Formats: sequence, structure tokens, C-alpha cells
Amino acid sequence: MKEVIAIIRPNKINATKEALAVLGFPGLNACKVVGRGKQKGITGEVTFAVSPELEKQEGGMKYVPKRMISLVVDDRDVPLVVAAIIKVNRTGRIGDGRIFVCPVEEVVRVRTGEKGPAAI
Repeated sequence: MKEVIAIIRPNKINATKEALAVLGFPGLNACKVVGRGKQKGITGEVTFAVSPELEKQEGGMKYVPKRMISLVVDDRDVPLVVAAIIKVNRTGRIGDGRIFVCPVEEVVRVRTGEKGPAAI
């Protein structure tokens, strides 16, 4: 099993969620995050008002608002999930995001005690 973690643009979260659901991956976790990549928070990355702690600084923004999604999938499903996330989120511009694939040693469903792939 693998955990796929993607940092994406806020305006792409719904399309990403829908694309994954269509492929049979409706379960995921999502949260608002802020950060910056190599571009160091390029000004103009976002088209909406930002809170004071994200205010512009010399050469860019302190942090850029993003969305982080996380889902655990079978090893064989990783290429499909990664490809779907890329297809929805690639604009060709700086700030499209990152995808991380991490090993998962064990999964346990709290309600039933199921383990492994059955618990996903």
C-alpha cells in the first residue's frame, strides 16, 4: 500500500476530487495548507485576497495558499491515481504542485478491526 500526497492549487480541489471518485477512489483527506516552493511565493500566484500573515514580501509572498490531499491506495493503483492528479492539475505554470508517494506499512479500520487492503 502507498499513501499519495498531493499539494495542489486551491481552485483545482473539486475537479481533482471528482476525477478520483470517477476512477473509484472517493475516499481522501483534504486540508488547507500554506507553503512555498522554489519560486519563493511568486506574486500573482493567487487571484484572491490573502490574510495578513501571507502578505507580500520582497520578491514574492511569504507563503502561497494551497490544498493538500492524501489517500492510501494499493501499489498497483498508484500510477492511475498519480496520472489522474497530474491530468487535472497540470497547467504548465509555476505552482502546479507536487505529488509524493510514500510506503504504508499497515492500515487498520477502527470500526471493524479489518487490516491491510481490506481496511482501505
